[in-house]
Amino acid sequence: MNVASEIAAWWEPVGNALVAAGETAENNPILNISIFGAFVAVTLFIVIRASRNNKTAADYYAAGRSFTGPQNGFAIAGDYLSAASFLGICGAIAINGYDGFLYSIGFLVAWLVALLLVAELMRNTGKFTMADVLSFRLRQRPVRMAAAITTLAVCFFYLLAQMAGAGGLVSLLLGINDKLGQSLVVAVVGLLMIVYVLVGGMKGTTWVQIVKAFLLIGGALVMTVWVLALNGFNLNTLLESAVAASPKGEAILGPGLQYGANPWDFISLAIAVVLGTAGLPHVLMRFYTVPTAKEARRSVVWAIWLIGMFYLLTLVLGYGAGAMVTPEVILSSPGGVNSAAPLLAMELGGPILLGFISAVAFATILAVVAGLTITAAASFAHDIYANVWKKGKVTADGEVKVARRTVIVIGVFAILGGIGVQGQNVAFLVALAFAVAASANLPTILFSLFWRNFTTRGAVWSMYGGLISCVVLILLSPVFWGPADGTSVFKVGEAIWPLNNPGIVSIPLGFFLGWLGSVTSKKDESPELAAEMDVRSLTGFGAEKATDH
Repeated sequence: MNVASEIAAWWEPVGNALVAAGETAENNPILNISIFGAFVAVTLFIVIRASRNNKTAADYYAAGRSFTGPQNGFAIAGDYLSAASFLGICGAIAINGYDGFLYSIGFLVAWLVALLLVAELMRNTGKFTMADVLSFRLRQRPVRMAAAITTLAVCFFYLLAQMAGAGGLVSLLLGINDKLGQSLVVAVVGLLMIVYVLVGGMKGTTWVQIVKAFLLIGGALVMTVWVLALNGFNLNTLLESAVAASPKGEAILGPGLQYGANPWDFISLAIAVVLGTAGLPHVLMRFYTVPTAKEARRSVVWAIWLIGMFYLLTLVLGYGAGAMVTPEVILSSPGGVNSAAPLLAMELGGPILLGFISAVAFATILAVVAGLTITAAASFAHDIYANVWKKGKVTADGEVKVARRTVIVIGVFAILGGIGVQGQNVAFLVALAFAVAASANLPTILFSLFWRNFTTRGAVWSMYGGLISCVVLILLSPVFWGPADGTSVFKVGEAIWPLNNPGIVSIPLGFFLGWLGSVTSKKDESPELAAEMDVRSLTGFGAEKATDH
């Protein structure tokens, strides 16, 4: 008798009792609200404590560069493991099996691309925002304006995904099926997010993300071990149960269920996901919260291990939800495909585990939207207001005041957008944000860091061209137009553009326009600034104090 079978034999009566308890207990909205309230109270307390030291612009935008490598690693994981990672991917695996797991693989590989190519170099060159880097050796005003607009666009699409996740999650917990109730839920999430960012700034947001990352990974680990224990710690048994429960049978173990009809859609999604992370402004901004490049590298190592482990857990959780909850129940519940992980928690541990896991997912959404909002606000206040409108003639206090006002405006737009996209898979919505980031930001970032002949015209053409082409194709795609029984925003007509994700066209176009603009530009950029940027990006000179080696 091997160790696994001994553990399975020990666990079986315990597991059966717990499952029986979960089956007899009903979803309890009052209990759920109580757990939710406790989580919100604790996170608000953290935010208020952290906000005491928000005295300067560096404190508000970059948390005073006071976090250690491991702390920032947890915060990066907290930022990256959003509602898409937990709710969206688990749901996608439960319904479509292998094709859903491709999101996990894509998001992890994407992270490696971001780290290897851009993260440390950008951190060494910049100050607060992505535009600091992109405009370093180019003409400030046009490049900053373009970079700020693309940052706001990426943050908006990402916010939509989180809001959709929040609406679905809380609707499931409270048993709200109607559109009005779900819209009110989205509005409450938006208001909480505004409070978090207004009060806590980057420091408060970072501490919430650290706590949330710890709880999310811990909760997912407990559920994974629980699911494996009920299946004798045998992955084959779990997969067989998922096949038996799925109306699609063995097809969930192979590729093609979700993307088989149109392989181009899959290729487009893959390109967008893998290249998108390196252009996400809210993830790149995380690297400004550490004091040195050495700590930035340490935070990277911690983030990779945490993120990689979590994505492996999603495989068990997704197939576990498919086997124990069944795809029909998931799709028919409030929140639809995004409710797979909470329903699995209900199946395993009854209302208490459901309340805890949902509260963690809710904290996940709050932390991520807070991070996105502060990034968007920093971009508007620092880049558009301070450097384009005021031409740098503004105090740090004045800049932070504008950032706080921007937070309120962004919050209102996020609420309205979140109400509009209810019912969409949040992993899919995030993939759209990744497409915008990869089309509008990534070409300019790579050209700025690695190509000496890059010019202002190339940067502006690349950012606006990538952004406009990406957004136009999304507006013409099945995401917005489709049959009445589908998940389109407008359930009328037929989409002009056949692919759900525009990355296959808009990303190469962004790179091409960056090159074309640069080679046709008559005005040469400063070789001295280009050389200075090379030195800064590789050494961190000017960005930080010297470190002991």
